[in-house]
Formats: sequence, C-alpha cells, structure tokens
Amino acid sequence: FLGRSYFQAGDEIIFSQMEHHSNIVPWQMLALEKKLKLRVIPIDDKGELRLDVFEKLLTSKTKLLAVSHVSNALGTINPIAKMARMARARGALVLVDGAQSAGHLKIDVQALGADFFVFSGHKLYGPTGVGVLYGRKALLERFSPAKFGGGMIENVFLKTSSFAPLPLKFEAGTPMIAEAVALKKALDYLENLGHEKLQQHERALLEYATQKLLQIEGLKIIGQAQEKAAIISFSLDKIHPLDLAMWLDLKKIALRSGHHCAQPTMRHFKLPATARISFGVYNTKEEIERFFRALQKAVLELRK
Repeated sequence: FLGRSYFQAGDEIIFSQMEHHSNIVPWQMLALEKKLKLRVIPIDDKGELRLDVFEKLLTSKTKLLAVSHVSNALGTINPIAKMARMARARGALVLVDGAQSAGHLKIDVQALGADFFVFSGHKLYGPTGVGVLYGRKALLERFSPAKFGGGMIENVFLKTSSFAPLPLKFEAGTPMIAEAVALKKALDYLENLGHEKLQQHERALLEYATQKLLQIEGLKIIGQAQEKAAIISFSLDKIHPLDLAMWLDLKKIALRSGHHCAQPTMRHFKLPATARISFGVYNTKEEIERFFRALQKAVLELRK
C-alpha cells in the first residue's frame, strides 16, 4: 500500500547491508516499478551499522527507512530510536523489521519511533504463515488497500465501492483465524513469562556460549557488536558450515548453516556462509556444554 500512493519517481528508500532478503527484495521490485532510488547503509567489521554514513545518505528525497531491529545473521541490535529520529528529521517514514526481536526483546513501537513494525509468528513460538503489521493509525487511514476481497469493504455498488474502517480494510478475504488465535497464545506466553526474565536468561546463555566457542582454535565469531541478541554466527578454518551442520545433525544437535537469507552481509565478511547457533527461552547451559563437546569432536574429525 506504500507503493500505491506514497512514492513518486526519484524518491529514495534506505535500508542496510545487514537486512534479511525480505527487507531488500520488495524494495528492489518497488524501485523498478516506481523509478525509485535505493540507498544502503554499510556495516563495519564488528557487524554494526555505519551511522556516520547513514547520516550522509539522508536527504530531502528520502521517503522511507526500512531497517531490521535485530540482525538474524549477526545478532546485532540496531539503535532504532536514534535512527528513527534522524530519518524523521528529514521527513521520512520508518519501517522496522522486528522478526528477530519480537520474541526476545520488549517492544515499544512509540519509544522506537516506528511508523510501521512487522514480525512473523513462528519467530516467537507461534505458528507459521501468520504475522503482524503494526502501523500508525493516521498513516493506515491515509493509505489505500493493497489487496481486495470479502471482509474489507463497507459498501459495494456495481461501479464503486467503499472500504471498511481499520484494521478491516487491509484484511482481504477470510483471515487465518486458527493461526491468529495460536499467535495470541504465543504472545500471552511471552508476556506472562516476563521480558526482563527472558532477556536475562538469553544474555547469560550468549555470554556462556561465547566464552566456550572462543576456546576452539581457528573459530571466528562473525558479528561482535556491543549490543547483541542471543545469536552467534561463526566460521571455522578448513571446515565448511554445511559439513559441520550435517555432522552435528547426526549427533541430534541442530544449528543453522548457510547465508541466512542475508547474502549482502556474508559478502561484507567475504564468506559464502556461516554456522549459527541461537538461543530461546527453552535452552540451557547443559545444552551448550553438549554442543561444545560435540563441536570439539567435529573439528578433530572434519579437519582430518
């Protein structure tokens, strides 16, 4: 719906080098359609955004900043509130990809300065195929629907139609009722658990796992931002991440390998892929110990 009425030819969209592909490809397609210009915030070797460059990228033509709250590939927690203030000072809207933060951090969209905040249900222990788009009411009232169908109309005549009030005008067709109910249960679970307690638990696991991994010869942690979520990406000398993941899978230890739908991030670090471990409310230090022992054996065998 942003593409329908908000952007004009020559307008600029800013996103970062560390974005998930889902926060890059749609803007590329929209830029082709509307003749927009794309600007990219680079990252440094610690995996933090170059805010000095970002400040220079902002112009009177900047119409949207689209940036991830937490990098899924590096774990970096970006300074969204500061970036939003900078963008708004130039009259731009701010869209925050919260897929990686909504299940781990306490979210206050007003404190962040987000005009839009999006996240997916399966990232916070809910079902797949459902997510949330938050938008400021004044903006949502201003924009036209992007999809059309039953449920989102007020009155339909043969040649004209009017749309239902928010949020119904953006909910075309039959909604994913079962998934939405399940997502609510997942959100209630996290609220009842307590975000502060959850963050303390994950932070302790992150610190413990980091200390363990640094004991492995030839292991390099990719992304060492000062503000970081419970994600560790790493590379190992002479071992491909896919080989490591397959070896550990046989030991019933699951970790992610690949480019993590963040190829521009991988290119910055001159890597085709990394191995990645991530932590949630259900993980324990005992699991980290088991992973560490298996990793030591994997390194010995795979380097042969």
